[in-house]
Amino acid sequence: MQTGNIKEEAQTLLKDLPENCTWDDLMYKIYVRQVIEAGLDDSYAGRTIDVKEVRSKFGLSK
Repeated sequence: MQTGNIKEEAQTLLKDLPENCTWDDLMYKIYVRQVIEAGLDDSYAGRTIDVKEVRSKFGLSK
């Protein structure tokens, strides 16, 4: 679910970080953004599993 220009999106992420941020802070923001977009792509493509099925598979209760 890529939206817009990657450079522009990265600049927006940078602007939102505090002045005293670290490289780890930036990498975390990029990672979270990437994982969310991948999850949305999977959801839109129907590559999901119902929570009831997951709970059953792992023997978890409600």
